[in-house]
Amino acid sequence: MFLEPDDHAGHSAPEPQPPLGVLGALLVSLQLADSAFPSGFYTLSHSLEGYAQAHAVTADTLPALLADLLRNGVGPGDATALALVHHATVAGDLDTAVRVDRRLYASKLSREMRQAATRTGRQLLDLSAEVFDQPLIAAYLRRVRERQAPGCQAVAAGIVQAAARVPVEQAVASDLFAFSASFAGAALRLRLTDHRKAQTLLRGAAPVIEETVHAALARPEADLGSTAFAADIMSGRHERADARLFAS
Repeated sequence: MFLEPDDHAGHSAPEPQPPLGVLGALLVSLQLADSAFPSGFYTLSHSLEGYAQAHAVTADTLPALLADLLRNGVGPGDATALALVHHATVAGDLDTAVRVDRRLYASKLSREMRQAATRTGRQLLDLSAEVFDQPLIAAYLRRVRERQAPGCQAVAAGIVQAAARVPVEQAVASDLFAFSASFAGAALRLRLTDHRKAQTLLRGAAPVIEETVHAALARPEADLGSTAFAADIMSGRHERADARLFAS
């Protein structure tokens, strides 16, 4: 159970920050989207292993599955939460970030998806508090540690990228690319593709990522939530699988 946030910790205005140049913002996004950043994304298949175990995906259908997950799962859920939290963080409104965090957590129907989201989110916050040394990141990490908020990965990414002064559109796009790259990496490890085709998969997902970014930026908080129900079913089956290579 998550506790209500303290009243005194809510709407303090952030300290004025000097503008971050285009290259500076790009470097932050590249660092956070890099598979070498130890947030735990490499342990996740984003339900792909469940599809593979059910023989419900092939090399030929991988692009369509990734597109569906972006449009109907990650986009309405995580990407929308990231955008909302980014705006709230810029305004210094961590109470709104907590509310969005709880809503996103509740929208994840399977236990392993909730656990994966919070494990990677807490790792992201913990490391980013040290790497970027921004008070808002440390403040939200305290709320997560005090169980005022679950600390989902997308929310953590919104907090970190806003605090590091990355524009919201770029923040959402880089997180969706990180998801897609993680999906492609899982496909490689599951032997559903090879290194060359994985890059073709990522390039083919670029227009869908752009579409998903624009939709997430326009979506209100009331519409936050995934509608990728087949992925939820595969995740539920994956929880009870006899052998698992990935945590989700």
